[in-house]
Amino acid sequence: MHLLFPLVALAVQARVISAAAPDYHDTQQQQPLDFTDASQPHLEILNADVDAAINSILQDFRSPGGVGAAVVRKGPDGSGWSVETKGYGVAKLDGTKATSDTLFCIGSNSKLFDILATGLLISNKSLSTPISWDTKMASVMPEWGIMDPVASAESTIVDVMSHRTGLPRHDLIIPFRIRRLRYLRPSTGFREQWQYNNHMYTVLSYFPQLLTGIPFETYVDEFIIQPLGMHSTTYFSRTAKESGHLADGIAREGVNLTEDVFGLGTLRALPYWLPNDKPGHGTIDNGRHPATDSAVIPADVVRRVAAGVTVALPVAQFPELSPGVYGGGQFRGTYRGFVCLLGFRSQVTRIPSQNFGVAVLSNDDSFGTPIVEAIKFLIIDEAMKLNPVDWSARFKSGITASFKGRTIPTPRPINATAPLHPFDKLAGRYQNLGYGTIELCFVTSDRKSAANSAACARLIEEIPTTLPDAIDPSVPILLAKYPFLRLTHISLAHFEHNVFNFSGLNSVVRPCRFVVFGGLQF
Repeated sequence: MHLLFPLVALAVQARVISAAAPDYHDTQQQQPLDFTDASQPHLEILNADVDAAINSILQDFRSPGGVGAAVVRKGPDGSGWSVETKGYGVAKLDGTKATSDTLFCIGSNSKLFDILATGLLISNKSLSTPISWDTKMASVMPEWGIMDPVASAESTIVDVMSHRTGLPRHDLIIPFRIRRLRYLRPSTGFREQWQYNNHMYTVLSYFPQLLTGIPFETYVDEFIIQPLGMHSTTYFSRTAKESGHLADGIAREGVNLTEDVFGLGTLRALPYWLPNDKPGHGTIDNGRHPATDSAVIPADVVRRVAAGVTVALPVAQFPELSPGVYGGGQFRGTYRGFVCLLGFRSQVTRIPSQNFGVAVLSNDDSFGTPIVEAIKFLIIDEAMKLNPVDWSARFKSGITASFKGRTIPTPRPINATAPLHPFDKLAGRYQNLGYGTIELCFVTSDRKSAANSAACARLIEEIPTTLPDAIDPSVPILLAKYPFLRLTHISLAHFEHNVFNFSGLNSVVRPCRFVVFGGLQF
């Protein structure tokens, strides 16, 4: 499955929560779309006061990045859509401003593509192997199988989409294969508890290929994206980059947290996790083409994936919120009396009873989640004419309290007891049928060990350049390469006896910057 983090033009993202755009542009070009219905009055939601409040929220978190905001609302007579889109703050590390054309990653909101594609297959009665929401995975997918025999035999599409198979995240598998699921330990019983699991949506993405022979990305493009006329969106980072509108993911490194948890440290532009050069599109809406009103995604599919199946948040976090349930790729709950369907990380929220939707997207790697939450609630309060709640202050207070209340790590004993087996005997290759094979290399204070293999010798030799200041030479460490998304290495630093501290490390190769002094290039 190639889709992990679709990239969405903000103007089109508005239609994720309402309706898709008419085909105003060449389908081969990634262009921002203008799809405001001129017959409807302009929304006065993203007004000057809201603009100022959004910029204030960015300042509250000292955000080095920016956000995109989109608001859509159906006209008072039930026809046509009014749309507002704006960018705030910074899109790129070079200072480029965020605009309504900026492309942002939408993260786990991509799961809705996945389950709607599954819903289309369920609605297709011409398939040689018809499926339903209650179809058992084992009956149609030969590769399917998980460790719990009951869950393996009884899991349905609904169980998989609503995260109730008993499997926790297990996000560190490299590479993921459906057949590896059977080797991953569950952490709760079947249908006993909601446990978010990205791999289950990777499993669902196999259905188009399995049942029609069409790869997932192609299926979504042909049966969802193209029929809705949405061409300003892509699954693929290279396509987005070539558009000139792609935002940098901006991270803060080396922040002195004891001095200021919201400090900037050194700002870095994060590389995209899965760069590729394939063409592609991708986003989702309410299932009807806005120009023709023709159904693209059956209404019963939209309703089914929006219905809560599993209790995900048993206790409301704030008085204005309700407990939350999870259906297919979406959370469902209430905000100040309004039923909301929520996205994840990037926030795409619908209030169906008001024909209203809002999308807020951030490129702030450190505090993007509280930023988009605060801005989302701000916009809803404005649209619903509610007295505003200072969500920014609430989230900042919670973050500060969490940091101050955190447990201080116990320092390693000065005369730490050695493990039962010598460190050099602990080095070597380890295999797990679910997680694959890694080679742990013993790092000594002088970075030399006859016990290490040639591969380990190379790894240790590279430490000064690939992991500068990340390895404490005074502590015995077992180090391994582990190329998974935002990790490049894992380390086990000895603490006491048979106890080691585990850390995930990320070494990013950055482009050289040349400086010329007196005709000499450095």
